[in-house]
Amino acid sequence: MTKEDTMFAVLKTGGKQYTVRRGDTLRIEKLAADAGETVQFNDVLMLCGDATTIGAPFVAGAAVQAEVVDQIKGDKTIAFWKRRRKHSSQRTRGHRQHLTVIKITEILATGADATGVKAAIGAGSVPFVPATVAAQE
Repeated sequence: MTKEDTMFAVLKTGGKQYTVRRGDTLRIEKLAADAGETVQFNDVLMLCGDATTIGAPFVAGAAVQAEVVDQIKGDKTIAFWKRRRKHSSQRTRGHRQHLTVIKITEILATGADATGVKAAIGAGSVPFVPATVAAQE
């Protein structure tokens, strides 16, 4: 095993934390990216390789790069409510979560800002635009 194979990171996306290694495939909350694009996760909570680095809250300059494999829907979840006795009503709802399948290509301990790779942004989130930039447009 090489040094890169033993290195892993803990990243945060979609309100969840994932432990990833190079070459791992994950199903995460939907990202605003098409299949084949490369995205970068800058919210790295911990890096572990030769030395362990724990962020407060994030590790400065660290990032995880991944390739978007596909946009899919997850398995159907059924929610069933039943009121017993006098009311005798029931309701069934189904839900399929939109997911993005990614493959981890690289874990960067430093130099994340200079890569030029698009940051991973959730599909439902609105990017923050400072008031000074919005006023200029």
